[in-house]
Amino acid sequence: MDLLALADFNLVARHGGVGRAARESGRPKATLSRRVADLESGLNLRLFERGARVLKLTEEGRALYERTSALLADIEEAAAAIASGGEIPRGNLRVSAPLLFSQAAMGKLAARFAMRYPQIRLEVTTEDRAVDMVEEGYDLVIRVNPDPDARLIGRIFVRDRLVLVASPQLKPPAGKAVAPAVMRGGGFGATASSWEYTGTSGKKRISVEPVLSLASLFMVRDAVRAGVGVARLPISLVTQDLTAGKLVLWGDVDGPEIALWALYPSRRLLSARVSTFLEFLKESFPSGSPDELAAFVD
Repeated sequence: MDLLALADFNLVARHGGVGRAARESGRPKATLSRRVADLESGLNLRLFERGARVLKLTEEGRALYERTSALLADIEEAAAAIASGGEIPRGNLRVSAPLLFSQAAMGKLAARFAMRYPQIRLEVTTEDRAVDMVEEGYDLVIRVNPDPDARLIGRIFVRDRLVLVASPQLKPPAGKAVAPAVMRGGGFGATASSWEYTGTSGKKRISVEPVLSLASLFMVRDAVRAGVGVARLPISLVTQDLTAGKLVLWGDVDGPEIALWALYPSRRLLSARVSTFLEFLKESFPSGSPDELAAFVD
């Protein structure tokens, strides 16, 4: 396969047309059109649907673009590193991170990373859904307790756990009494009527009645600070409040550990940009403890 033709195909696909690709790259339109036509002829495939004003990828063209765009970017990065005399990380780095981690730490982390590696253009988006890395063009994703995925590999860089907390004025219910509870999202339709936790005297179960449903765990924490109810929150989010006496710990919530993973596609070579970001996360969370994450929380 002609790599030059493949690179020109990617250029046209990325910009959505020959004219725009020619303007952005300074390449002649005729050259780009010829290279794309040569690639289609060599593959015996139609890669674009050609309308009067619109150039649209066919299904085969989209598959080729998704599978080759990242590889070509890696080749360009490797060539630039060799030309500069060293493996200097550079280029675009797209990262997807969950909402709570982004609100708690990503702003500070991103600023430190950008100042240390000015030749990497870092873009972070916040998504609690499992984004498709290839389809949506991400280099790395951060996920909480991700489901197994053969297409992705990575590592845990920080761990957390859920605890039951309340304001000092709110005491654990005795007997059959019910505790007011602050919930995260979902409304009031399918909320639990009881919670289990492990306190200083062992396992306990309390009855709860939801009084608030809030979209963000930061909102839940602030409502609990105000004394409206008890809530299950990550220990990293409330460590400072527990130390300051703004909240009190009722106990640990029974359930799986919270693990934050940094993941990247298993089919790709690990680029200098991604490996640099992974090492930066490892440096920022050397032991991966909740206390290290709590240090970022305001």
